[in-house]
Amino acid sequence: MLRLLFVITFSITAVFTLAHVNAEGVSPSAVLERRAQLESELQQIEAQINGYRGIIQKKQREATSLERDIAIFNARIKKAHLSIRALNIRIDNLSLGIKDRSATINSLLEKIDKEKISLGELLRKTNELDSVSLVELVLGYGKLSDFFVDLDSFESIHAALQNSFKEIKVSKEGTEKEREKLMARKTEHLQLRVIQSLEKKRIEQAEREKKKILKLTKGEETRYQKIVKSRQKDAARIRSELFVLRGSKAIPFEKAMEYANAAWRAVGVRPAFLLGVIAEESNLGENVGTGNWKSDLANPRCLKQRTAFMEITGELGLNPDMMPVSRKAWYGYCGGAMGPAQFMPTTWNLYKKGIAKRTGDNPPNPWDPRDAFMASALLLKDNGAAAGGYTAERRAALRYLAGGNWKKSAYSFYGDDVMELAEKYQKMIDTISQ
Repeated sequence: MLRLLFVITFSITAVFTLAHVNAEGVSPSAVLERRAQLESELQQIEAQINGYRGIIQKKQREATSLERDIAIFNARIKKAHLSIRALNIRIDNLSLGIKDRSATINSLLEKIDKEKISLGELLRKTNELDSVSLVELVLGYGKLSDFFVDLDSFESIHAALQNSFKEIKVSKEGTEKEREKLMARKTEHLQLRVIQSLEKKRIEQAEREKKKILKLTKGEETRYQKIVKSRQKDAARIRSELFVLRGSKAIPFEKAMEYANAAWRAVGVRPAFLLGVIAEESNLGENVGTGNWKSDLANPRCLKQRTAFMEITGELGLNPDMMPVSRKAWYGYCGGAMGPAQFMPTTWNLYKKGIAKRTGDNPPNPWDPRDAFMASALLLKDNGAAAGGYTAERRAALRYLAGGNWKKSAYSFYGDDVMELAEKYQKMIDTISQ
């Protein structure tokens, strides 16, 4: 029995040692060193991104010229490429943490398995003791003192194993919770990576437009100014241009302007900025507005959203099976965002009274562009957009996307993208107004 107790004690010590090296044999110090390298590289990239952001803002304040607009194109393209690199670094950093936590969990599971074997052996010995009379058991020892020594040792190790199990359970639960947090952050960044790929497509489009401008103008300022003036005169085309909406039919730009102006009068959010937010939300990807509540809100974690969705469609007398929502992304639990403003059902319920008060639609419909524009404006107002100015509007856009996580630099491109769209729509509005 003493040999058995020694084996058990040794196995406990060995398993605890495993926790200090991960499954790939990489020490914690090496992981920390790699993280420090990634963070250093990330800081350098973010500094470069901020530099290009400053260039864009400065150039936008200058008079329209070929040189200015080409410089803006180049800065946007370089900034976007840097943003993609920065996002990859964040994902790599999170992956290191996830591997480290996974290795710890695996070590703890191995520890549990070994201790189960040891405990099973102890229980077998306990049963043997129970099946033998005390006299027979004592006679099996040469000395009575040896029996009491072994008995005391057995009870001590048994108590230690019970305590160890409790510690393992606490450690395992804590580690799994930490891993879940890390996985949530990785999911968040994978989602941003998908959005970033759409940003890359927009940049590729900008590169094509830049090449087209250079080809048409042959680098001459006078030719470029003629092109600018011809575009400014095309107000009729702008009015009829379709404003794409996900989850709802596209509407003429003039109709979108009508809804944006109504929201501006009601809550004070600049029309061009509101159009920029909705345009960004409507072009975040093919998963937007192409899902169904039965599959995309099926996860148990989506219960509140599913309940709210049924309440909204029920009040409107709509068939929930026929109403488009955002698809659940492969890296997430819940889809379910509704209409042009892409509100989740529970968020819509928070704002529906305010929407109804201003549009007269009671209950309001998230798939109706007028109600959706008003909903978006109300949320943006709560996020500080009504204060006006680049900084306040950009911050409101980031909050629209990320809520309390808006300060994370990983989301910065979203705010930049919305502000660039807002600039585009402001020019269109000014052209129509002339």
